[in-house]
Amino acid sequence: MIIDPVTLEVARSRLEAMADDMGIVLRRTAYSPNIKERADCSAALFDPAGEMLAQAEHIPVHLGSMPASVAAILERFGTDVEPGTQFAVNDPYAGGTHLNDLTLVRPVFTDGTLVAWVANRAHHADVGGEAPGSMPAHATTVEQEGHVVPPIPAVRNGEWIDSFLDPFLAATRTPAERLGDLSAQMGANEAGALRIGRLVESEGIDRWNAVTAALLSYGERRTASAIGDLPDGIYRFTDFLEWRDENLPITVAVTIDGGHLEADFTGTTPQIAGNINAVEAVTRSCLYYAVRVATDPTIPANGGCYRPVSLTTQPGTIVDTQRPAAVAAGNVETSQRIADVLLGALAQAAPDRVPAASQGTMNNVLIGNDDFAYYETVGGGQGGRPGRAGMSGIHTGMTNTKNTPIESLEAHYPFRIAAYRLRQGSGGRGRYPGGEGIEREIEFLTGATVSLMGERRRLHPWGLQGGEPGAVGEDWLIRNGAGERLPGKCTIEVEAGDRLRVLTPGGGGWGSA
Repeated sequence: MIIDPVTLEVARSRLEAMADDMGIVLRRTAYSPNIKERADCSAALFDPAGEMLAQAEHIPVHLGSMPASVAAILERFGTDVEPGTQFAVNDPYAGGTHLNDLTLVRPVFTDGTLVAWVANRAHHADVGGEAPGSMPAHATTVEQEGHVVPPIPAVRNGEWIDSFLDPFLAATRTPAERLGDLSAQMGANEAGALRIGRLVESEGIDRWNAVTAALLSYGERRTASAIGDLPDGIYRFTDFLEWRDENLPITVAVTIDGGHLEADFTGTTPQIAGNINAVEAVTRSCLYYAVRVATDPTIPANGGCYRPVSLTTQPGTIVDTQRPAAVAAGNVETSQRIADVLLGALAQAAPDRVPAASQGTMNNVLIGNDDFAYYETVGGGQGGRPGRAGMSGIHTGMTNTKNTPIESLEAHYPFRIAAYRLRQGSGGRGRYPGGEGIEREIEFLTGATVSLMGERRRLHPWGLQGGEPGAVGEDWLIRNGAGERLPGKCTIEVEAGDRLRVLTPGGGGWGSA
């Protein structure tokens, strides 16, 4: 069956709209501010073999790694699954990334034939573990970080399965909030399945299969062509993660050969007894993101785009960690550095497309006790871009969330915002300067446990083409009028009246000033 270009473009837009609709349902029906306000969630559609058909413009580190969750379900249960069943997984070593990100996967049937899968991933603000928010800075094993969900049936015909739900809610400090967010995830998948089902019924299974196959092939051709426009060669780059008093290298060699691109992370530091280890699915998602930045972001984001791209890692390294290592910050912080390393290499092949380093961190702030759990990632400066200055006070790289509005934050949690503004002078100078970071100060109204997970506290976001680096981030605890500078990664206890001041990094400048 020949699919003409107009049909192909209509199908592409329609599938992307379905993924967008899933995200809208998820946000509008979620319970926690982290999802309904910050949009810390993602949605995508997959073909029966688990290859991504379309995604919403959500969070890169979610979307690039979500195929691994669908693959884990297929490996465990195959395609002979019951209609109306939804499967859950958050195990980083079986299709997940870190424990907070729970993925629900649902098969879609038409006339008894499996025609697609829908999936969504949402960051749950607490899934148990040794500190509120489930990212304890001292964790060395994944079990310390919270409740592990292997690939498991979670929903049957619209009802939660007790073997999944009961232990999940028992582990968290905020079961009512978790149940509300889980129900939103269930509903988002039902919405996606309903829309796909209607489309397949109207078009027929044969035409559906032909159109989706053509769409994947189109993504593959476009990506291969865009890679082929880059000069062949091997491009190397190294950057570092900050861990206590050490700087841990992440190194890559990017090989471009015609329409194929390979990223080889051989030589990267071994995994450590800490939580900044990243599983291979996270590294793969960073690679897909960086290739889109350096080639053409208008290419449809589907599994076909990934076919001309390959990844080589060494198991047991910080970019391909093995069980039982802790991984909470690997998903949020190490992913940012992996993206920086890849972009640093690709800037040599595509200097007119790749920006200077952005803030390179998500500045994770986790606050809670036995009664509440708050999670936020704080924006910063974007790197200066070829022909344009970097934006200020936004999320960059592997994240794409919003902020929690002050009104919502103070209504939900026992603290208030004492200051919230751009951090003047933090962007690197350049012909196109880097964007400014953010200054945010929180005053606590009750005692709580605070965990911080941040990067670029010692090592500046780098400039490109002669641009200057951005300012490093800083974290301060203010108690009784005195300030104490905190490590970028720590878990501490605070009291009522204490303040936490977070100063996020600026972006690097592009081009000589």
